[in-house]
Amino acid sequence: MTAASASTAGPPILFDALLTPHRSLGPRGFRILMSVVCASCFVIGLGFFLVGAWPVVGFMGAEVLLLFIAFKINYRRARMFESLELTRQSFTVRRVDAGGAERCWRFQPYWLKVEMDDPSRPDAQLRLSSHGRALIIGSFLNVDERRELAAEIRRQLDLLRHAPLTPPEPNPGAE
Repeated sequence: MTAASASTAGPPILFDALLTPHRSLGPRGFRILMSVVCASCFVIGLGFFLVGAWPVVGFMGAEVLLLFIAFKINYRRARMFESLELTRQSFTVRRVDAGGAERCWRFQPYWLKVEMDDPSRPDAQLRLSSHGRALIIGSFLNVDERRELAAEIRRQLDLLRHAPLTPPEPNPGAE
């Protein structure tokens, strides 16, 4: 997530967050892991081959291939993200899936409700709702991150709802 920022073009952005899935194993770690797995399977497979159980080698190769495919799918899914942006006029959620397809939702911030199922449950969903429409966001975040995000969105919406509509006029007598 990123902190609030301001924009020079268009209405000022009061809150801006980028939500991305967490992946703890980077490309270098993946190469190291796959090297260790391949070397281990080779040594174990060689032992089975030498005692005459050569079909085991094929199954071990299939396991290595399946592990590689599973990690590639996991890394592909990590390319998804959600972008949240709050201005005086709208709260915009932009979601890009792993394949690059983009969807966008706009809510009127003065009517937007931020709801979370039982926050003590690990599968609690964070939901934005307004005028009969609802959207679940941050489903790939852990429950603590969703709880923190919900609190921050509520705080930003409260600030917006209680802020003056026009900037204060400068006082000509004050220095």
